[in-house]
Formats: sequence, C-alpha cells, structure tokens
Amino acid sequence: MGSAPDTRAEEQRHVDTLFAHLDLEVATASARLEEVQGAVDPDNPDADALVRRETEYHALNAKLDDLNVAETGLVFGRIDIADDDPENPVPSRGDLDRRYIGRMGIDDRADNYRTLLLDWRAPMARPYYLATTAHPEGVEKRRNIRMRGRTVEAVDDEILSGDHADTATRTTDVGSEAALLRAMNSPRTGHMQSIVETIQREQDEIIRDPTRGVLVVGGGPGTGKTAVALHRVAYLLYTWREQLARTGVLVVGPNRTFLDYISRVLPELGETGVVLSTVADLVPGITPTGSDSLVAREVKGTEDMAIILKRAVQNLQTVPENNIDLRIDGIDIAVTPAMITAARTRARRSRKPHNEARAYFADHLTQLIAEALAERIGADPLGGTNLLSEADVDQLHDDLAEEGQVERIVDTHFPELDAPAVLAGLLGSRDAIAAAAHDYDDLTRDALFRTDGWAFTPADTALIDELFTLTGLPTPSDEAEKADKKWRELVADAEDALDILASSANTDTDDEFEAEVLSAHDIIDAETLASRQRETDVRSTAERARADLSWAYGHVIVDEAQELTPMEWRMVFRRCPSRWMTLVGDPAQTSSPAGVETWAETLSPFIGDRFRFHELTVNYRTPAEIMEYAHDILAEIDPGAAPAVTVRSTGEPVRLLPAGTDPGAVRAELESRGGLTAVVTVDNVGTVKGLEYDHVVVVDPDTIINASPQGWQDLYVAVTRATQTLTLIG
Repeated sequence: MGSAPDTRAEEQRHVDTLFAHLDLEVATASARLEEVQGAVDPDNPDADALVRRETEYHALNAKLDDLNVAETGLVFGRIDIADDDPENPVPSRGDLDRRYIGRMGIDDRADNYRTLLLDWRAPMARPYYLATTAHPEGVEKRRNIRMRGRTVEAVDDEILSGDHADTATRTTDVGSEAALLRAMNSPRTGHMQSIVETIQREQDEIIRDPTRGVLVVGGGPGTGKTAVALHRVAYLLYTWREQLARTGVLVVGPNRTFLDYISRVLPELGETGVVLSTVADLVPGITPTGSDSLVAREVKGTEDMAIILKRAVQNLQTVPENNIDLRIDGIDIAVTPAMITAARTRARRSRKPHNEARAYFADHLTQLIAEALAERIGADPLGGTNLLSEADVDQLHDDLAEEGQVERIVDTHFPELDAPAVLAGLLGSRDAIAAAAHDYDDLTRDALFRTDGWAFTPADTALIDELFTLTGLPTPSDEAEKADKKWRELVADAEDALDILASSANTDTDDEFEAEVLSAHDIIDAETLASRQRETDVRSTAERARADLSWAYGHVIVDEAQELTPMEWRMVFRRCPSRWMTLVGDPAQTSSPAGVETWAETLSPFIGDRFRFHELTVNYRTPAEIMEYAHDILAEIDPGAAPAVTVRSTGEPVRLLPAGTDPGAVRAELESRGGLTAVVTVDNVGTVKGLEYDHVVVVDPDTIINASPQGWQDLYVAVTRATQTLTLIG
C-alpha cells in the first residue's frame, strides 16, 4: 500500500515530537558537559574530584555520541495491535495499541513517562519482527517509515490480519516484505547496511536467543548470518548492559576489509563499546604482515602445534654438559648438571608458566648450591656431623640468592622468555624446528622454516598467544605494579620539592606564633602535588580490553567462524572463560586448509556437545538466477546439503564469457549501470569473504578451483557475493 500525503503528514507530526524530545536531551547533556568541564578549581585540584569529573565527562560524551548516532533513522516503523491481544496487555489508545519502533527508546517525562518510541530491542517491539500474514502475532497493521534526515519520505503499510490481510508472505513467512525488497534492491555502498528495519522472524529468534552458552548460527550465503550476529551484539548489550559494560564484547571477523565493511552497523544501532578484531590482530602489539604457503597455514593451524611450541619452550630450559665452577668468598664450588636438572624438574612440577617457574628453578638451585657450600665450610675435620645448623644453611641460601654468579646461571639455563622472540627463534632455525618437531615429517618441518623468523604472518598470532600461555601472560597487575612504582617516585620527587621550599622559608620572625607567613606544607602536601602528574585511566571498557592480553570478555561473536583453525579456536576460547559465545559460519564456505569441517568436531575439545545450533533457511541477498548456478557448486562440496530458499529474482541469468575477455571492460560496463562491482580472481578471492556487491565478475573459475584443496568452496563464496548480476570469464 502506497503512502498518501495525509499519512506522511500524520507520521511527520509524530516524528517532529520525537526529535523535539531528542533535541532536549542533547541540549541537557551538552549543558551538563559544560558545567563538568569547569567544575574543578585548577589552582587547588582535589584528586577525587578530578576522577569524578573525568568519569562524568566521558560518560556525557558517550551519551551525546549515542544521541547523535540515533538521529540517523531515529524511527523506522509502527505496529497497530488489537487491544484484546492477551499477550500484550497495554493501555489502549483509541481502538488500537499503536507502537512506534526505532533505534532508541524515548519517553515523555511530562506525561507520566508515556512511551513515544520503543527501542527495537525492547520486548514490546518484538511483534514488529515476528508478525507475518501467516503468523500475525496480534498485529493488524505494520507500517514501514522511510526517513531522510528528519523528514518522512514515504510510508508502506502491510495489513497482516483481518479480511484485508496481504497474502504475499503466506508461503515463505517473510515479513516486512516491502522494506526488505527495497533494502536488497538498493545499491551497495561498500559498508554493511543495518537490517534493523527488516529483521525477519527466524533472524529475530536468534538475535534474542537466551542461551548463555555457545550458540552456533549456520546458513548458506545471503541468509543474513553476519547481520544477525551484529544485531545480537546490540540486543545483548541492551539486555545485559550492566554485566557487559564491565566485561565488553569481542567481535572477530575474517579480515580488516570485512571489519571496515561492518564497522558502521553497531554505531548505527547505538552501541559503540565493542572491540572489532581479526583473529590475526588479537594479540596486542602484534601486527602480522608476512604470508604463508597453504602447507604452512595448515601445519600452523593444527593442534599439533601446541605440542611443538611446548617443546620449543622446554628446549630453552637447558642443562650444561659439564660442571660450572663458582668461587664464593674464596671457596671453589661446582654446580653440577645433576643440580641444574633437579632444579629444572622442580620448576616444571610447579606447572606454572615458564617465567613464573623461574622462581622455583632459582630457589631450588640456590638451595642445592647452599647445601654444597655448607658441606665444604661446615665439614667437621674429625669426621663428625656438619658444624652448620639449618639456620646457617638458610643464611647461605639468602646470601647466594643475591650472588651475581648464581643469577647468571639462572639466566643462562632458565632464561626469562618473550613469546614473540621464542617463535621467531623457532621458525628461523632449522635446528630448533628439528628439536621441537623431531617426530614429524620433513614436509611439516620444511613448512615451518623461514629465513626471517620475525616476519610474522596471520597464522603466527595464535602461536604467539599459545606461547604467552606457556611463558606467562603480561597481566594488569604487572602494569599496576609499574604504575604504583611510578606513583611512589612522583611522591618522593614532590617531597624533595617541598623540602627545598621549606628550607628556604622565612625565619626572620622573632615569635613563630605571630608569623603570618604560610609554608608550602601548609597549603599542599606531597601526594596532592604528585597527583597533578598522575594519569587517571579513563579509557572505555573496549579500549582497556583491546590492550589487555589477559582480558576475559563477557561475550564473543565470531563471524566466518568456519575459517578458524584449531590453534585459533584455542586463542578465542581463552578470551571467553564463561563460554558465552555466538559463532556464525557455513562449513560449505570454508577456505582455510585447517578450518571447520563439522561444528561438533571443532567444538568438542572446549565444550563437548554443549552448544545450540540455529539454521537460517532463507536467502535474502542472492537472486534465484545466481543461486541456481551456485547450487551445482554446492553439490560438489556437499552433495547432501539443502540450499536455502531464495526469495528474490532479477530476471538476469548468469552471464558466461569466453576466456580472454577483458575484465576491466566488463567492470566498466557494469559500473555504468550503477552500484558496486567486484572483479574476483584467484589472487583476491579470500578478501571478498563476508562482503556483498551489486555485480560480481569471476575470472577463470577453473584456476580458483585448482588453486587449493578448498577451491570449490572459494568459488562458491565468489559467485554468491552478488545481489544483482554474476558474470564468469573463462
């Protein structure tokens, strides 16, 4: 049903009311921000007041960001529900309960907090997404409101129940069809579009799924897996705001192009406190720029690498072949290989990471040296018992613990390790690889070696993360200790400055009780002076989480999850001890040589069979003409796979052009029609995963198929990126 002028005018009046309330909130927050900025006396700062000001300052800025983001497409829908709906008992408004749906909630405070706009994530907004003509959910009419800025451009109505109900959606149970088709037929922009206006019933069920464990979302190309995952993030942050505000949410994507593609969706939904990262960028300070062969990627992805890395660390815990001679206070003493072996055994039995186990190694070795030294200096010349007591031996131990010669032995045979350096040393040395992978074949060992061990690749990030668990994680407590040490130094410097001021104080008065001269200590103490230099951590949860290798996220979303290798899964699960995760992917689109074949096999080492699976069954993106071609490819990958139902058709068949056709000319012709065009070759097929384009040109499909063991999957991904046309050359 089209939008008549009087209908648009009706909705414009309501929209104007909403923006008036939004503007008032912005003005109020802006005014308070100005007050906060001038709330602290710069000449006499109070440390607590500074912290309170910084906290409120950043909170107000965040609120203003949310309000400004919400202005884009503030309201997008309305539902009219019969008052006699038993599941939605709300105060009536005329004959119908009328609910407006938008990106944030707005209440009229002057009218007993009457709801003017429902946040799309609120339970009372759910019928907007669930209702279809097959299952109207009590909704008589759904209205889609199209906005440009603050102006209502158009209104589309769907009658969902009663004698005049539309029948177009009865067979597929697809709701909000007018808005959905408009969204899918609109040109791509290079950034993912929010589907908040067009969420479908099966998508909504996943977005709001209450599972507090691992939720796996499957589905073929174009079923909206990524959009569902991101809207689930926004829903969880709305529903579990207090918990997730402290712990944060991590969204893992396959590549940086993909992250840029989705980056605008969450802010548009009103959520900015989320960490977006590729798997390769999950370790702070590591930015891989190298590349691996397919064999190297496969080897590095297998769980066998955990064994090889553990051996690499243990191989750096060395034992000398001969005695090490020490001279302590003029007495010669030999540190034997057996003593170092015993100390190493004690350290390993502690089951601590290597760097923490160093203390056990050093303590046990020092004790053995102290006992050997006691035997020398406390021996009874007449053959009796040793003349030194246990207390004497303990004193020798304490003295030796500060002895440089002993410290050098510890550093040589049980050195402090840096995880990236350990990996660089392993991969850059054939001898180190041979020692750590002695029971693996030559193909494995050759795949691991490279001349520059420091030329880290994306597959190396998970290995570095594994090594951090073996050597020891840098923790916030370490950083806090450093900050505390710096703070004590600042206080000491401040005390020195005040002492200098005190020493130059006026001493010419005859009666100290009549003096009106104030000393520095009268107006400021050392800690107050130092606090002017102390940095307050006002970073958001997301900023702190991104920089902290030991951070435990409240929820983790993994998109294109089928690409993760066993080693990368170990890294991801470390970041979510609660195991509250949403995993989105399709094994039929796996291009990683060590990627997912089945979810049960992949997840079993971490959670057994304790995960819930949802399958998206409707393809909204890819036209039927393209999917008919793609189904033949899917049959090569998995003959038993059931393709998703396709709801769109463009009338344009797949175009097949002969080998040698100029891709540039084809691209120019397609771009003249408008929209976004991608030319996919064997060299860039990996970068289009998770993306979508209006037009796709695939060059030399046979080369893509033969380039890797996952060649058919790569081609399947390539041909299903298009929303309008597909052209194949060769």
